Amino acid sequence: MTTKAAPTAPVLGLRALNRATLARQLLLRRATMDAEAAVGHLVGLQAQNVKPPYYALAARLDGFAPEDLSAPMADRRVARLVTMRSTIHTHTADDCLPLRPLVQAARDRELHAFRHGLTGVDLDRLAVLARELVEAEPRTMGQLREALLAEWPDADPQALAVAARCRLPLVQVTPRGLWGRSGRVTLTTAEHWLGRPARPAPAPDDTVLRYLAAFGPASVKDMQTWAGLTRLRDAFERLRPRLATFRDPNGTELFDLPDAPRPDPDTPAPPRFLPEFDNLLLSHADRTRLVAPAHKGRTWRKNQAYRVLLVDGFVAGLWKLADDALVVEPFDALTREQRNEVVEEGGRMLATMHADTAYDIRLGTVRD
Repeated sequence: MTTKAAPTAPVLGLRALNRATLARQLLLRRATMDAEAAVGHLVGLQAQNVKPPYYALAARLDGFAPEDLSAPMADRRVARLVTMRSTIHTHTADDCLPLRPLVQAARDRELHAFRHGLTGVDLDRLAVLARELVEAEPRTMGQLREALLAEWPDADPQALAVAARCRLPLVQVTPRGLWGRSGRVTLTTAEHWLGRPARPAPAPDDTVLRYLAAFGPASVKDMQTWAGLTRLRDAFERLRPRLATFRDPNGTELFDLPDAPRPDPDTPAPPRFLPEFDNLLLSHADRTRLVAPAHKGRTWRKNQAYRVLLVDGFVAGLWKLADDALVVEPFDALTREQRNEVVEEGGRMLATMHADTAYDIRLGTVRD
């Protein structure tokens, strides 16, 4: 249920929410922090594919180079595992172990969907055996599935693998995830890979504060969308005395850190090239602060997300690398000044991410 704010709570319009969110996301101006610190500040980067976290940081950090993320990943200070929304995220080592149990309820729901293929399977025994297998040697999901099937030959093979993934914090070991050096997905436990003991599930309060620092101002439903969880209202209520409250144009109550940046709505927002699955577009129940109603649904097709262009802080088109060109497909006609800024930002992105390849920049026709 969406909670309406008190009539006396200040209203934040869409542009005010937009600029606040961009500031938290390091997209209003590039930050000078290192890649590991940025991953921590953003509470992880969606990493459904290998490359998106690199493009995400290129849009956010001054002087970023792909090796700036590959190096801490190779050194096991950053890792890839399933966390929020049952999707793969890149997290700092400090976040991997506490965040994974925080979202265990979502893993339990996923596992419940496969219950018919697990009849007769002792899930505690499965977790112990799977841990022994992947800690003895990193394994692919196929290898893990076959090994577990030998123990439970009557079970559904896919359900066995899903159960292992849901019961254990499995990380994708390098070279998977390294820029230009990625290999097939092989898994071991986060504890084994990071050399750290398991940690109990934390109270959600600290994560609420971190979410607001990276995505606020936000409603309870917004954070639940980001985390893939329910029943976070109690945590917000415990924190209410420490938080500022606002309302959006629809009257929905928004929470925020009192001293967090809330820039003037007219603050300039330079163009940014964002990857598919960027958390900026996946972490609010109400995304009108970033996506105009006319463009809702245009960044996805079925289960495929497209790479997104921001202009003036809002989703304004799509982009792709095709053959020898960066092709930009705006949703609406751009002004001459906006076109020049998009070309300049596109050149910067290409110099950062593809310095050894020559690409033209082509602004295509307005995309229907």
